[in-house]
Amino acid sequence: MFIGKYVRAFLPALLIVSLLAVAAHAEEGMTFDLEATVLKALKDNPSIESARASALGAEEGRKSARGAFGPKLSTSYSYTYKDHKKNNRDNPVYDNDYYTWTTSVTQPIFTGFNLLSTYQKAELTKESAELTKDNTELGLILNVQENFINLLIARENVRSAQATVDRLASQLKVTQAYYDVGLQPRIDVLRAEVQLSDAENSLLQAENTRETQQARLNTLLNLPLDANVQYMGELTYMPTPLDLETSLSVASKDRPDLRIARKAIEIAAKDLKIAQSSFYPQVSGSFNWSKMGDHPDVDGSDYARTESSEWYATGTVSWELFSWGTTYYASQQAKQTIAQLKAAEANTWQEALYEIKSRHLSIAEAAKRIKVAQKTVTSAQEAYRMALARYQAQVGTNNDVLDAQADLSSAEASLTSAQGDYMIAIARLYNAVGEKNPGLTAEAHIASAAAATATATEAPAAQ
Repeated sequence: MFIGKYVRAFLPALLIVSLLAVAAHAEEGMTFDLEATVLKALKDNPSIESARASALGAEEGRKSARGAFGPKLSTSYSYTYKDHKKNNRDNPVYDNDYYTWTTSVTQPIFTGFNLLSTYQKAELTKESAELTKDNTELGLILNVQENFINLLIARENVRSAQATVDRLASQLKVTQAYYDVGLQPRIDVLRAEVQLSDAENSLLQAENTRETQQARLNTLLNLPLDANVQYMGELTYMPTPLDLETSLSVASKDRPDLRIARKAIEIAAKDLKIAQSSFYPQVSGSFNWSKMGDHPDVDGSDYARTESSEWYATGTVSWELFSWGTTYYASQQAKQTIAQLKAAEANTWQEALYEIKSRHLSIAEAAKRIKVAQKTVTSAQEAYRMALARYQAQVGTNNDVLDAQADLSSAEASLTSAQGDYMIAIARLYNAVGEKNPGLTAEAHIASAAAATATATEAPAAQ
């Protein structure tokens, strides 16, 4: 019985641990391409949860501001004790104990546009919070894409480093064989060993970088650091998704930071309205009902000549005519805030222009580097093949082979770097224009580009 009781107590905990173990095991077998990796991060990354909670909180704030338009219902119950009874015609209270229950309904009628402006401000704040969430998602998408591409680069560098080690190990065997039969000096063997050791060190570094990138992606996806997730992809060349003009059109419409800056100006305008509301009279109405008596059930008094309950309605108009400039200067402060935010918006747009232009320049540069590196790799491969053939035919030297091998490794590294930089530049361009494209697919931007072009075309007519 004693053991059975404890087993039943710990059974839920054991079940939870088992379910978590099953979930972790399922994650171990997951395979993600670039798009799936980004979508997983958007679903589970804590920063998105934080931004989402902020947006939901802003929505509740909007609802709260909306509630201020309606009437307010309040009630109160009071007890009063008099040190002695009174018995005069002017005071209806004749008892030591006196109980009162009051219920009131108050409805604001005109608040100088304060309530309306407050609600509109709350609505704009909600929209701004949603844009902040979009901006957080956009930043996370770029972060994941850059780290995913860096993982691909690291894998390619490991492959290249392993190929270098294999080539140098083969060359060392040939050189050692030639030395053993007296065809090559000892220094050639020593240099081949040094080159192989350096290549093995480079391979270790490349493998460490690969594992580090793997762990970084796991953390972005809110997975265990050592989760054995398969990230599938390769460094590919894709055409430039947007020209400069279309990029600017899409950015003006989609960039969250620009839209947040515009919302900030609108919110400041509502703050100005709220500050100016004190210039206007305040109008409200109320209905009050009260009940009184000499007992806690407030059912009247044997000595009172009036009824135990009464109601009355009140309309109130109040107007603060002078406040030593408090309202005036608060309004002037709000106007300066608007001017400051407009200047900040203009600066944000200028920074966006530079960022988009620099992204296009980076894409063009990386594309040219890819073409040059591809030719260099082809030439280096041929040069290594010829140097190796000449060495095996005893008409070339070991130094020629090692130099050709170093050139080939350098050319492969340059090509990998250029391909990675190109893909990262594409990802950064999408980020710069404010477009979410998890998989960096060419089709994803077509709708946004078409909408932005249509908006730019219709803008003169709308004016």
